[in-house]
Amino acid sequence: LPPASVEPYVPEPILGMGEYEHILSVMSNMVTVMERSPNAFRNMHEEDLRQHFLVQLNAQYEGQATGETFNGHGKTDILIRVEGKNIFIAECLFWDGPKSLSDKIDQLLGYATWRDTKLALLVFNRGGAFSAVVGKIPETVKAHPSFRHELSLPVETGYRCVIRHRDDPNREMLLTV
Repeated sequence: LPPASVEPYVPEPILGMGEYEHILSVMSNMVTVMERSPNAFRNMHEEDLRQHFLVQLNAQYEGQATGETFNGHGKTDILIRVEGKNIFIAECLFWDGPKSLSDKIDQLLGYATWRDTKLALLVFNRGGAFSAVVGKIPETVKAHPSFRHELSLPVETGYRCVIRHRDDPNREMLLTV
């Protein structure tokens, strides 16, 4: 047997639900800014919009939020790490129909490693009919092969569920859209 460690046990960082909700509220506040000043954001590309979210997150998480960061099988749009460990991963997309959302879920699952448990998707819509887009999100997510079950989310424009890890059907992750 290997010798026992004399170092004190240090648990890996995890993101509790309160902190997960806080991250989502920071991003929601940024969405409110965008809605109140649409001309300032109208012509921005996805990368430019993402930067605004990263600025807000880094104000709260002291520079631990990064963009276009390699993780898993690619570069994720938003990643928050604590002590070198991922605690939150998010992807951004412009709505282009249900397939664009389903494809983005696949992409997000490719970035999530076995230890990642808290995920989010930010959906931007420039095509009008926002209520129709919001209405299509639950049915699109439920049709995804990784969908496990829906969770309550008292937010008019959001949706939350549990999905399974793409490489381990016994590993579950929380996804908020």
